[in-house]
Amino acid sequence: MKTKLLSLVVALLIPGILLAQQIEKIDTANFSKIKKEGMNNSKVMDILSMLTDVHGPRLTNSPNHKKAADYAKSTLESWGLQNAVIDQWDETFGRGWQLKKFNLQVLDPSAFQVISHPKAWTPGIKGTVTTEAIYLDAKTEADLEKYKGKLKGKIILFNAPVPVKPGFKADATRLNDSTLLKMASATLENNEGGNFRRPGGNNFMQQQKFNYAKWQLCEKEGALAILEASPASRLEDGTIMVSAVTVPSPPEVPFTKRIRAQSPEAKVLPQIVVADEQYNRLVRLIQKGVAIKMEMTLETEFTPASNGFNVIAEIPGTDLKDEVVMIGAHLDSWHAGTGATDNAAGSAVMMEAMRIIKSLGTSPRRTIRIGLWGGEEQGLIGSRNYVKRTFGERLDKTRPYDSIKLKPAAEKFSVYFNMDNGTGKYRGIYLQGNESAGPIFRSWFKPFHKMGASTITLENTGGTDHLSFDEIGLPGFQFIQDPIEYGNRTHHTSMDVYDKAIEDDLKQNAVITASFAWQAANRDNKIPRK
Repeated sequence: MKTKLLSLVVALLIPGILLAQQIEKIDTANFSKIKKEGMNNSKVMDILSMLTDVHGPRLTNSPNHKKAADYAKSTLESWGLQNAVIDQWDETFGRGWQLKKFNLQVLDPSAFQVISHPKAWTPGIKGTVTTEAIYLDAKTEADLEKYKGKLKGKIILFNAPVPVKPGFKADATRLNDSTLLKMASATLENNEGGNFRRPGGNNFMQQQKFNYAKWQLCEKEGALAILEASPASRLEDGTIMVSAVTVPSPPEVPFTKRIRAQSPEAKVLPQIVVADEQYNRLVRLIQKGVAIKMEMTLETEFTPASNGFNVIAEIPGTDLKDEVVMIGAHLDSWHAGTGATDNAAGSAVMMEAMRIIKSLGTSPRRTIRIGLWGGEEQGLIGSRNYVKRTFGERLDKTRPYDSIKLKPAAEKFSVYFNMDNGTGKYRGIYLQGNESAGPIFRSWFKPFHKMGASTITLENTGGTDHLSFDEIGLPGFQFIQDPIEYGNRTHHTSMDVYDKAIEDDLKQNAVITASFAWQAANRDNKIPRK
């Protein structure tokens, strides 16, 4: 019975899908212009260099983030885009922060420079301090008793050493045919929507309670600074992953109620992340009874708490100018590198796509708008704030997600396209479960098949700004990208730098983005909603 029913459903669906594929028109003339401009006269690497070499890193609300936003706005205006603004949120983000000076080295038993970087929003110390390093070697709260009275003014190695093994696999990879085929074969039934569960259970709570006790001990004893191994053991060869300071909180306090690192109320010890190999060496020396003398200089600067911001600009439409097509990426970054693959690459591609469209010398039917978001790294704050102010919001925060309040502008909204998975070239697009959009995008990808971009998957992908649109039922999509080194080398690390970007891939992405935005802006109907 199920087989017959499935066959009937497929038989009914196929004509509609084929019809959608047949009637979806491709603007071949302007597609050729887009491809020629994007491949032969690209500015994407120049933009990327400005966002990274000049204005990187771009920690949310930091001075560099504001300079990058000003650069993006003025550049978009210079290309002829209109209504360019630094779009202020209607909520306070918190303090800005930047690193002014930092040095950490071992003096004894033998001198060496420590590969390390301060966490964002860490406080500084006065002058240059020479002191002893102590490994907090404890497995239970009772073990902590032996350290009382011994931590004042010391540099503390806070966590256990991290296993490091030689890497026998290449860092950079591209998606192979079998992986793309599996993605293309996904169904709504096995699409979990990109959701995840936080760790739970007694073991997790006990570990949280123990960690909180360790933090309390270090604070009460007056430790000078905390050293931690890089949190991702996949990062060998001196690469370190760095994000925000830990603000100690009792484990029973819900995550949504905890003080954020950027909050003026956050009072923390200086915190430094150390490359795993060197952190492990320090631990081994102490375990052998060898005293370690270290020297540290750490100067940081906080800026006053203020509202966050995005960058918005647009190319006005003609007969359907009240309807909107959007493209975007987040402009903010973490701070150990210069935020190249996460996500100056996406911002540069989106800016280049707008430049390409503007170069066509003709106006789209719908308005095409770019959003360069702030605060993505702290929870998609910038795009969510913009969507809430402009299009509407979801009133309920847990499933079944049935309470959405839309504003009139939402009825005029067509689609949003996002890039935020590194430097890799587009291989297709995630449909977010929107089956109706599949045949449309399949037609739009046809000119790019020879460039390796053709995969359409019903799968959801999470963790970036298209979700802000998708959460309230607006069509929001993220492109499928080759991973290259994103997951195992550059994401949130000290190696997230300009040199890790691939020019040909970014050119391709800008051309595809411009083509998709142009097609969406000029088709008779808006993109269907799921």
